[in-house]
Amino acid sequence: MSWISPLRLRRAGILSMNRRNVDYIGRYNDRASYPMVDNKLKTKLLAAEYEVPTPKLRQVVRQQHEISHFRELVEELGGFAIKPAKGSGGKGITVITRRDRERYVKASGADVSLSFLERHLSNILAGLYSLGGTPDVAIVEDLVQPSAGLAKFSFQGVPDIRIVVFQGYPVMAMLRLATTDSDGKANLHQGAVGVGLDIGTGRSLNAVQFNRTITLHPDTGLPLSDLKIDDWNDMLVMASRCYEATGLGYMGVDLVVDAAQGPLLLELNARPGLAIQMANGRGLLGRLRTIERLKRPHFTPEGRVAYAMEMFGQ
Repeated sequence: MSWISPLRLRRAGILSMNRRNVDYIGRYNDRASYPMVDNKLKTKLLAAEYEVPTPKLRQVVRQQHEISHFRELVEELGGFAIKPAKGSGGKGITVITRRDRERYVKASGADVSLSFLERHLSNILAGLYSLGGTPDVAIVEDLVQPSAGLAKFSFQGVPDIRIVVFQGYPVMAMLRLATTDSDGKANLHQGAVGVGLDIGTGRSLNAVQFNRTITLHPDTGLPLSDLKIDDWNDMLVMASRCYEATGLGYMGVDLVVDAAQGPLLLELNARPGLAIQMANGRGLLGRLRTIERLKRPHFTPEGRVAYAMEMFGQ
């Protein structure tokens, strides 16, 4: 195994965890805004106010007795997603793609019973997946049907796009693709593939899995250098608009591309991880400092996006 010195990492502009926490999250994120993004239900309601579309909300389960209504709801749904409102890192999210008689098929291909899903809802309410283990609520959303162009690259799960937004400017982006290792979830820590995206065009730059560079998806075998995101400008504008909605200076915006509805907001993250730098093969620090040096910031999402595409595009 080869190692790289801290000096070389600094010269490469790699943003470290300590610097991220102190210089960017601590300095630019007001703690009062955290509840809006740490709670997926509050995020959905906030996004609607700023005309940022999200997957359709089907049910909110706040109390144990409301789980009985879930049984009635799923009779009408072919696919859906159950999420803890205050979960993090993809924990507690269960995605059901279809129903097979009395069984419900997950994105990974495994099937579960209705009683399993009801127990899962009960565990969410008890705070099993919430930040700090506090009591939570469960939300049931429509299943996102990914666009065919992206779906073929992912293994069963829905691919999503993480965009780091600083002071309203999209500064770095990556596509996350589900794998067998990640159980159909687009979570890098669980084994999903991260594909760095050119801010200027939405084309792929580099790809990693388990922090190692790869060129082919481990399950589909497709080359990851052929990727290009449609509606890229619209997605960047959506991400930039979340700055006005939350007031957070440094955040991660997670989006998906639905085959029928186009780009949709999945969630916001006030403490976005740093693996996006490995996916892109370059550091965040230089881009963040470029924005900090701006003497005349842009006051519209469209203006900030145009500047970022020109400044940070390859």
